Amino acid sequence: MTVTLVPPPAPHPTRTAPPPAAAGPLDVLGVPGQVNLDYAATAPCARAAADAVAELLPWYASVHRGAGALSRRCTLAYERARQTVGDFFGARAGDHVLFTRNTTDALNLLARVLPAGTTVVTFGGEHHANLLPWPRGSVRLPVPREPAEAVRALNAALAELRRPGTGGSPGADRRPPVLVAVTGASNVTGERWPVAELARVARRHGARIAVDAAQLAPHAPVDVATLDVDYLAVSGHKLYAPFGAGVLVGRADWLDAAPPYLAGGGATGHVGAATHDVRWATGPARHEAGTPNLLGAVALAAVCGALAGADRAALHDAEQALLARLRHGLAALPHVVELRTFGPDAARVGIVSFVVAGRDSADVAADLAGNHDIGVRDGLFCAHPLARRLLAEAAARSGRRDLPPTALRASVGLGSTAEHVDRLLAALAAAA
Repeated sequence: MTVTLVPPPAPHPTRTAPPPAAAGPLDVLGVPGQVNLDYAATAPCARAAADAVAELLPWYASVHRGAGALSRRCTLAYERARQTVGDFFGARAGDHVLFTRNTTDALNLLARVLPAGTTVVTFGGEHHANLLPWPRGSVRLPVPREPAEAVRALNAALAELRRPGTGGSPGADRRPPVLVAVTGASNVTGERWPVAELARVARRHGARIAVDAAQLAPHAPVDVATLDVDYLAVSGHKLYAPFGAGVLVGRADWLDAAPPYLAGGGATGHVGAATHDVRWATGPARHEAGTPNLLGAVALAAVCGALAGADRAALHDAEQALLARLRHGLAALPHVVELRTFGPDAARVGIVSFVVAGRDSADVAADLAGNHDIGVRDGLFCAHPLARRLLAEAAARSGRRDLPPTALRASVGLGSTAEHVDRLLAALAAAA
Protein backbone atom coordinates (compact mmCIF):
# COMPACT_ATOMS: atom_id res chain seq x y z
CA MET A 1 0.00 0.00 0.00
CA THR A 2 1.32 3.44 -0.90
CA VAL A 3 1.43 5.83 2.02
CA THR A 4 0.48 9.41 1.22
CA LEU A 5 0.90 12.18 3.75
CA VAL A 6 -1.68 14.80 2.88
CA PRO A 7 -0.97 18.31 4.20
CA PRO A 8 -3.82 20.36 5.63
CA PRO A 9 -4.80 23.60 3.86
CA ALA A 10 -2.01 26.17 4.19
CA PRO A 11 -2.68 29.68 5.55
CA HIS A 12 -1.96 31.31 2.17
CA PRO A 13 -3.65 30.11 -1.04
CA THR A 14 -0.41 30.05 -3.01
CA ARG A 15 1.07 27.53 -0.55
CA THR A 16 -1.78 25.03 -0.67
CA ALA A 17 -0.53 21.69 -1.95
CA PRO A 18 -2.73 19.85 -4.47
CA PRO A 19 -4.38 16.60 -3.36
CA PRO A 20 -2.57 13.38 -4.21
CA ALA A 21 -3.34 11.96 -7.62
CA ALA A 22 -4.38 8.52 -6.42
CA ALA A 23 -4.98 8.50 -2.69
CA GLY A 24 -6.10 5.13 -1.40
CA PRO A 25 -8.79 4.71 1.28
CA LEU A 26 -6.24 3.58 3.88
CA ASP A 27 -3.73 6.31 3.19
CA VAL A 28 -3.56 8.62 6.19
CA LEU A 29 -3.56 12.38 6.44
CA GLY A 30 -0.56 14.08 7.98
CA VAL A 31 1.80 17.02 7.88
CA PRO A 32 4.94 16.55 5.78
CA GLY A 33 8.09 16.60 7.89
CA GLN A 34 6.29 15.63 11.10
CA VAL A 35 6.90 12.06 12.30
CA ASN A 36 3.85 10.82 14.19
CA LEU A 37 4.73 7.84 16.39
CA ASP A 38 1.82 8.26 18.81
CA TYR A 39 -0.82 6.09 17.13
CA ALA A 40 -1.70 4.31 20.39
CA ALA A 41 -3.05 7.59 21.77
CA THR A 42 -4.84 8.79 18.62
CA ALA A 43 -4.24 7.47 15.13
CA PRO A 44 -4.24 9.85 12.16
CA CYS A 45 -7.29 10.16 9.96
CA ALA A 46 -7.61 7.67 7.11
CA ARG A 47 -8.58 9.00 3.70
CA ALA A 48 -11.69 6.77 3.79
CA ALA A 49 -12.93 8.53 6.93
CA ALA A 50 -12.21 12.03 5.62
CA ASP A 51 -13.90 11.32 2.29
CA ALA A 52 -16.99 9.82 3.91
CA VAL A 53 -17.42 12.84 6.18
CA ALA A 54 -16.85 15.31 3.34
CA GLU A 55 -19.46 13.54 1.19
CA LEU A 56 -22.09 13.58 3.94
CA LEU A 57 -21.54 17.10 5.27
CA PRO A 58 -23.74 18.88 2.68
CA TRP A 59 -26.58 16.59 3.76
CA TYR A 60 -25.91 16.99 7.47
CA ALA A 61 -29.21 17.04 9.38
CA SER A 62 -30.98 15.35 12.27
CA VAL A 63 -30.94 11.57 12.74
CA HIS A 64 -34.16 9.68 13.59
CA ARG A 65 -35.98 13.00 14.04
CA GLY A 66 -37.00 14.40 10.67
CA ALA A 67 -39.09 13.66 7.60
CA GLY A 68 -37.10 15.80 5.16
CA ALA A 69 -34.77 14.38 2.53
CA LEU A 70 -31.66 15.48 4.44
CA SER A 71 -32.80 13.90 7.68
CA ARG A 72 -33.83 10.69 5.96
CA ARG A 73 -30.45 10.39 4.26
CA CYS A 74 -28.61 11.00 7.54
CA THR A 75 -30.74 8.46 9.37
CA LEU A 76 -30.01 5.90 6.67
CA ALA A 77 -26.29 6.69 6.80
CA TYR A 78 -26.24 6.30 10.59
CA GLU A 79 -28.00 2.93 10.57
CA ARG A 80 -25.91 1.68 7.66
CA ALA A 81 -22.84 2.64 9.67
CA ARG A 82 -24.15 0.55 12.57
CA GLN A 83 -24.59 -2.44 10.26
CA THR A 84 -21.13 -2.02 8.70
CA VAL A 85 -19.40 -1.73 12.07
CA GLY A 86 -21.33 -4.69 13.46
CA ASP A 87 -20.42 -6.83 10.45
CA PHE A 88 -16.77 -5.80 10.70
CA PHE A 89 -16.57 -6.97 14.31
CA GLY A 90 -18.58 -10.13 13.76
CA ALA A 91 -21.70 -9.14 15.68
CA ARG A 92 -24.11 -12.05 16.09
CA ALA A 93 -27.78 -11.92 15.12
CA GLY A 94 -28.94 -11.10 18.65
CA ASP A 95 -26.19 -8.61 19.51
CA HIS A 96 -26.60 -4.86 19.89
CA VAL A 97 -24.16 -2.41 18.31
CA LEU A 98 -24.19 0.78 20.38
CA PHE A 99 -22.39 3.93 19.34
CA THR A 100 -20.51 5.61 22.18
CA ARG A 101 -17.86 8.31 22.43
CA ASN A 102 -14.90 5.93 22.82
CA THR A 103 -13.79 2.73 24.59
CA THR A 104 -13.92 4.37 28.02
CA ASP A 105 -17.51 5.42 27.40
CA ALA A 106 -18.41 1.95 26.12
CA LEU A 107 -16.99 0.20 29.20
CA ASN A 108 -18.67 2.67 31.53
CA LEU A 109 -21.94 1.95 29.75
CA LEU A 110 -21.40 -1.77 30.25
CA ALA A 111 -20.62 -1.20 33.93
CA ARG A 112 -23.94 0.65 34.29
CA VAL A 113 -26.01 -2.22 32.87
CA LEU A 114 -24.51 -5.06 34.92
CA PRO A 115 -27.16 -7.08 36.76
CA ALA A 116 -27.21 -6.59 40.52
CA GLY A 117 -24.65 -8.73 42.29
CA THR A 118 -22.33 -9.11 39.29
CA THR A 119 -18.69 -9.78 40.16
CA VAL A 120 -16.19 -8.37 37.67
CA VAL A 121 -12.79 -10.03 37.30
CA THR A 122 -9.95 -8.02 35.76
CA PHE A 123 -6.15 -8.09 35.73
CA GLY A 124 -3.86 -5.44 37.16
CA GLY A 125 -2.43 -4.76 33.71
CA GLU A 126 -5.50 -3.01 32.36
CA HIS A 127 -5.95 0.55 31.12
CA HIS A 128 -7.81 2.72 33.62
CA ALA A 129 -10.89 2.44 31.41
CA ASN A 130 -11.02 -1.25 32.29
CA LEU A 131 -10.10 -0.82 35.96
CA LEU A 132 -12.10 2.11 37.28
CA PRO A 133 -15.74 1.72 36.09
CA TRP A 134 -16.45 -1.61 37.76
CA PRO A 135 -18.46 -1.91 40.99
CA ARG A 136 -17.05 -2.46 44.46
CA GLY A 137 -16.26 -6.08 45.15
CA SER A 138 -14.58 -6.58 41.79
CA VAL A 139 -11.64 -8.98 41.69
CA ARG A 140 -8.33 -7.71 40.33
CA LEU A 141 -5.88 -10.50 39.53
CA PRO A 142 -2.10 -9.91 39.56
CA VAL A 143 -0.28 -9.07 36.35
CA PRO A 144 0.82 -12.40 34.85
CA ARG A 145 4.35 -13.07 33.68
CA GLU A 146 3.19 -14.88 30.55
CA PRO A 147 -0.08 -15.42 28.66
CA ALA A 148 -0.48 -18.98 29.92
CA GLU A 149 -0.26 -17.73 33.48
CA ALA A 150 -3.17 -15.38 32.81
CA VAL A 151 -5.28 -18.32 31.68
CA ARG A 152 -4.37 -20.38 34.76
CA ALA A 153 -5.01 -17.47 37.11
CA LEU A 154 -8.42 -16.79 35.63
CA ASN A 155 -9.38 -20.44 35.81
CA ALA A 156 -8.43 -20.58 39.50
CA ALA A 157 -10.25 -17.34 40.30
CA LEU A 158 -13.46 -18.39 38.59
CA ALA A 159 -13.34 -21.84 40.21
CA GLU A 160 -13.11 -20.13 43.59
CA LEU A 161 -15.97 -17.75 42.79
CA ARG A 162 -18.14 -20.67 41.75
CA ARG A 163 -17.23 -22.83 44.77
CA PRO A 164 -20.27 -23.52 47.02
CA GLY A 165 -20.19 -21.24 50.04
CA THR A 166 -18.43 -18.39 48.19
CA GLY A 167 -21.31 -17.17 46.07
CA GLY A 168 -21.51 -20.27 43.89
CA SER A 169 -24.66 -22.32 43.57
CA PRO A 170 -25.42 -25.85 42.39
CA GLY A 171 -28.03 -24.47 39.97
CA ALA A 172 -26.41 -22.75 36.98
CA ASP A 173 -29.46 -20.53 36.46
CA ARG A 174 -29.21 -19.19 40.02
CA ARG A 175 -25.50 -18.43 40.04
CA PRO A 176 -24.58 -14.75 40.53
CA PRO A 177 -23.34 -13.19 37.28
CA VAL A 178 -19.60 -12.94 36.69
CA LEU A 179 -18.00 -10.77 34.01
CA VAL A 180 -14.35 -11.11 32.99
CA ALA A 181 -12.98 -7.83 31.58
CA VAL A 182 -9.65 -8.03 29.79
CA THR A 183 -7.64 -6.16 27.20
CA GLY A 184 -6.93 -7.54 23.75
CA ALA A 185 -3.54 -5.81 23.55
CA SER A 186 -1.76 -3.72 26.17
CA ASN A 187 -1.66 0.01 25.55
CA VAL A 188 1.67 0.11 27.43
CA THR A 189 3.63 -2.72 25.83
CA GLY A 190 1.56 -3.73 22.81
CA GLU A 191 1.63 -7.33 24.01
CA ARG A 192 -1.36 -9.38 22.93
CA TRP A 193 -3.44 -11.19 25.52
CA PRO A 194 -4.82 -14.72 24.99
CA VAL A 195 -8.41 -13.60 24.50
CA ALA A 196 -9.74 -16.80 22.92
CA GLU A 197 -8.25 -18.95 25.70
CA LEU A 198 -9.59 -16.63 28.41
CA ALA A 199 -13.01 -16.75 26.75
CA ARG A 200 -12.99 -20.55 26.88
CA VAL A 201 -12.17 -20.45 30.60
CA ALA A 202 -14.96 -17.92 31.22
CA ARG A 203 -17.44 -20.05 29.30
CA ARG A 204 -16.45 -23.17 31.23
CA HIS A 205 -17.33 -21.43 34.50
CA GLY A 206 -20.53 -19.81 33.25
CA ALA A 207 -19.03 -16.30 33.17
CA ARG A 208 -19.26 -13.65 30.49
CA ILE A 209 -16.26 -11.85 29.03
CA ALA A 210 -15.77 -8.29 27.77
CA VAL A 211 -12.75 -7.26 25.70
CA ASP A 212 -11.18 -3.83 25.55
CA ALA A 213 -10.08 -3.92 21.91
CA ALA A 214 -9.01 -0.29 21.63
CA GLN A 215 -5.41 -1.24 20.85
CA LEU A 216 -6.00 -4.59 19.17
CA ALA A 217 -8.63 -3.61 16.60
CA PRO A 218 -6.41 -1.17 14.62
CA HIS A 219 -3.78 -3.87 14.13
CA ALA A 220 -5.59 -7.21 13.76
CA PRO A 221 -9.00 -8.61 12.84
CA VAL A 222 -11.31 -8.86 15.87
CA ASP A 223 -14.47 -10.96 15.62
CA VAL A 224 -16.75 -11.42 18.63
CA ALA A 225 -18.29 -14.62 17.25
CA THR A 226 -14.94 -16.23 16.41
CA LEU A 227 -13.43 -15.28 19.76
CA ASP A 228 -16.69 -16.25 21.52
CA VAL A 229 -16.68 -13.12 23.67
CA ASP A 230 -19.80 -11.42 24.98
CA TYR A 231 -18.87 -7.75 24.69
CA LEU A 232 -16.36 -5.75 22.69
CA ALA A 233 -15.39 -2.09 23.21
CA VAL A 234 -13.56 -0.08 20.53
CA SER A 235 -12.51 3.54 19.91
CA GLY A 236 -12.83 5.09 16.47
CA HIS A 237 -10.07 7.60 17.13
CA LYS A 238 -7.55 4.76 17.45
CA LEU A 239 -8.95 3.12 14.31
CA TYR A 240 -8.15 6.01 11.93
CA ALA A 241 -11.58 7.62 12.38
CA PRO A 242 -10.88 10.58 14.70
CA PHE A 243 -14.40 11.97 14.91
CA GLY A 244 -15.31 11.04 18.48
CA ALA A 245 -17.15 7.74 18.09
CA GLY A 246 -16.69 4.34 19.69
CA VAL A 247 -18.77 1.20 19.90
CA LEU A 248 -19.96 -1.40 22.35
CA VAL A 249 -20.90 -4.64 20.63
CA GLY A 250 -22.50 -7.43 22.60
CA ARG A 251 -25.31 -9.48 24.10
CA ALA A 252 -28.66 -7.74 24.17
CA ASP A 253 -30.21 -9.12 27.37
CA TRP A 254 -28.28 -7.09 29.96
CA LEU A 255 -28.51 -3.98 27.80
CA ASP A 256 -32.28 -4.23 27.33
CA ALA A 257 -32.95 -5.03 31.00
CA ALA A 258 -31.05 -2.07 32.50
CA PRO A 259 -32.15 1.56 32.80
CA PRO A 260 -30.80 3.77 30.01
CA TYR A 261 -27.20 4.91 30.27
CA LEU A 262 -28.52 8.42 29.51
CA ALA A 263 -32.13 9.51 30.00
CA GLY A 264 -33.51 11.75 27.28
CA GLY A 265 -34.87 12.06 23.80
CA GLY A 266 -34.55 9.03 21.58
CA ALA A 267 -34.30 6.58 24.49
CA THR A 268 -38.03 6.53 25.13
CA GLY A 269 -40.96 4.70 23.63
CA HIS A 270 -43.54 6.68 25.63
CA VAL A 271 -43.50 9.51 28.17
CA GLY A 272 -46.71 10.22 30.08
CA ALA A 273 -47.89 13.14 32.17
CA ALA A 274 -46.83 11.57 35.46
CA THR A 275 -43.22 12.02 36.59
CA HIS A 276 -42.25 8.37 36.27
CA ASP A 277 -44.64 7.38 33.48
CA VAL A 278 -41.89 6.40 31.05
CA ARG A 279 -41.51 3.39 28.82
CA TRP A 280 -37.96 3.06 27.61
CA ALA A 281 -37.02 1.88 24.15
CA THR A 282 -35.32 -1.43 23.56
CA GLY A 283 -32.40 -2.02 21.27
CA PRO A 284 -29.53 0.43 20.67
CA ALA A 285 -31.81 3.48 21.04
CA ARG A 286 -32.24 2.70 24.75
CA HIS A 287 -28.66 3.79 25.46
CA GLU A 288 -28.16 6.40 22.71
CA ALA A 289 -30.25 9.31 24.01
CA GLY A 290 -29.78 12.70 22.41
CA THR A 291 -28.59 13.66 18.94
CA PRO A 292 -26.03 11.03 17.90
CA ASN A 293 -22.54 11.57 16.52
CA LEU A 294 -23.47 10.94 12.91
CA LEU A 295 -20.12 11.95 11.42
CA GLY A 296 -18.20 9.81 13.90
CA ALA A 297 -20.32 6.77 13.11
CA VAL A 298 -20.00 7.27 9.37
CA ALA A 299 -16.24 7.82 9.58
CA LEU A 300 -15.75 4.69 11.67
CA ALA A 301 -17.88 2.64 9.29
CA ALA A 302 -15.88 3.92 6.32
CA VAL A 303 -12.61 2.78 7.87
CA CYS A 304 -14.13 -0.58 8.82
CA GLY A 305 -15.25 -1.02 5.23
CA ALA A 306 -11.83 -0.09 3.87
CA LEU A 307 -10.06 -2.47 6.24
CA ALA A 308 -12.52 -5.25 5.42
CA GLY A 309 -11.50 -4.95 1.78
CA ALA A 310 -7.76 -4.76 2.48
CA ASP A 311 -5.13 -7.48 2.72
CA ARG A 312 -4.93 -7.59 6.50
CA ALA A 313 -2.16 -10.19 6.45
CA ALA A 314 0.03 -7.92 4.31
CA LEU A 315 -0.68 -4.94 6.58
CA HIS A 316 0.20 -7.07 9.62
CA ASP A 317 3.47 -8.25 8.08
CA ALA A 318 4.49 -4.70 7.18
CA GLU A 319 3.74 -3.46 10.68
CA GLN A 320 5.59 -6.35 12.30
CA ALA A 321 8.66 -5.57 10.18
CA LEU A 322 8.57 -1.96 11.41
CA LEU A 323 8.05 -3.13 14.98
CA ALA A 324 11.03 -5.48 14.78
CA ARG A 325 13.17 -2.68 13.32
CA LEU A 326 12.17 -0.40 16.17
CA ARG A 327 12.72 -2.96 18.95
CA HIS A 328 16.06 -4.13 17.57
CA GLY A 329 17.19 -0.55 17.23
CA LEU A 330 16.20 0.27 20.80
CA ALA A 331 17.95 -2.85 22.09
CA ALA A 332 21.16 -1.66 20.42
CA LEU A 333 21.13 1.60 22.42
CA PRO A 334 22.89 0.95 25.75
CA HIS A 335 21.03 3.73 27.54
CA VAL A 336 17.53 2.57 26.50
CA VAL A 337 15.55 -0.10 28.34
CA GLU A 338 12.29 -1.54 26.96
CA LEU A 339 9.29 -2.26 29.18
CA ARG A 340 7.53 -5.59 28.87
CA THR A 341 5.13 -7.81 30.79
CA PHE A 342 5.72 -11.11 29.01
CA GLY A 343 8.85 -12.55 27.42
CA PRO A 344 10.71 -10.64 24.71
CA ASP A 345 9.25 -12.83 21.94
CA ALA A 346 5.58 -12.51 22.96
CA ALA A 347 3.14 -11.57 20.20
CA ARG A 348 2.47 -7.85 20.11
CA VAL A 349 1.05 -5.01 18.05
CA GLY A 350 2.94 -1.89 16.99
CA ILE A 351 3.53 -0.38 20.43
CA VAL A 352 6.80 -0.13 22.39
CA SER A 353 7.39 1.60 25.72
CA PHE A 354 10.87 2.32 26.98
CA VAL A 355 12.98 4.60 29.15
CA VAL A 356 16.18 6.53 28.52
CA ALA A 357 18.50 6.06 31.47
CA GLY A 358 19.46 9.26 33.23
CA ARG A 359 16.91 11.34 31.32
CA ASP A 360 13.47 12.53 32.36
CA SER A 361 10.95 11.07 29.92
CA ALA A 362 9.04 14.35 29.54
CA ASP A 363 12.29 16.13 28.65
CA VAL A 364 13.16 13.49 26.06
CA ALA A 365 9.69 13.75 24.50
CA ALA A 366 9.99 17.53 24.36
CA ASP A 367 13.42 17.25 22.72
CA LEU A 368 12.13 14.78 20.14
CA ALA A 369 9.27 17.13 19.28
CA GLY A 370 11.14 20.42 19.37
CA ASN A 371 14.39 19.41 17.72
CA HIS A 372 13.48 16.42 15.57
CA ASP A 373 9.77 16.85 14.69
CA ILE A 374 8.98 13.46 16.22
CA GLY A 375 5.86 12.92 18.30
CA VAL A 376 5.80 10.20 20.99
CA ARG A 377 3.94 9.81 24.27
CA ASP A 378 5.45 10.15 27.73
CA GLY A 379 4.02 9.36 31.16
CA LEU A 380 2.27 6.33 32.63
CA PHE A 381 -0.22 5.95 29.77
CA CYS A 382 -3.45 5.82 31.81
CA ALA A 383 -2.32 2.45 33.15
CA HIS A 384 -0.53 3.58 36.30
CA PRO A 385 -0.42 0.28 38.24
CA LEU A 386 1.02 -1.60 35.26
CA ALA A 387 3.44 1.11 34.14
CA ARG A 388 4.89 1.57 37.63
CA ARG A 389 5.36 -2.19 37.97
CA LEU A 390 7.08 -2.47 34.60
CA LEU A 391 9.38 0.44 35.39
CA ALA A 392 10.48 -1.30 38.58
CA GLU A 393 11.00 -4.56 36.71
CA ALA A 394 13.00 -2.78 34.01
CA ALA A 395 15.29 -1.32 36.66
CA ALA A 396 15.80 -4.75 38.23
CA ARG A 397 16.35 -6.47 34.86
CA SER A 398 18.85 -3.89 33.62
CA GLY A 399 20.57 -3.36 36.96
CA ARG A 400 20.35 0.41 36.47
CA ARG A 401 19.44 2.85 39.20
CA ASP A 402 19.08 5.90 36.95
CA LEU A 403 15.81 5.05 35.23
CA PRO A 404 13.15 7.80 35.34
CA PRO A 405 9.77 7.33 37.07
CA THR A 406 7.82 7.62 33.80
CA ALA A 407 8.29 6.13 30.34
CA LEU A 408 8.18 6.93 26.64
CA ARG A 409 5.97 5.15 24.13
CA ALA A 410 6.36 4.88 20.37
CA SER A 411 3.54 3.37 18.32
CA VAL A 412 3.17 2.72 14.61
CA GLY A 413 0.43 1.86 12.14
CA LEU A 414 -0.84 2.79 8.69
CA GLY A 415 1.40 5.51 7.33
CA SER A 416 4.44 4.62 9.43
CA THR A 417 7.67 3.99 7.53
CA ALA A 418 11.18 2.69 8.12
CA GLU A 419 12.41 6.27 7.78
CA HIS A 420 10.20 7.31 10.72
CA VAL A 421 11.63 4.54 12.87
CA ASP A 422 15.20 5.36 11.88
CA ARG A 423 14.73 9.06 12.67
CA LEU A 424 13.53 8.16 16.16
CA LEU A 425 16.45 5.80 16.75
CA ALA A 426 18.95 8.40 15.56
CA ALA A 427 17.41 11.06 17.83
CA LEU A 428 17.51 8.72 20.83
CA ALA A 429 21.13 7.87 20.13
CA ALA A 430 21.89 11.56 20.21
CA ALA A 431 20.00 11.94 23.49
CA ALA A 432 22.42 9.73 25.42
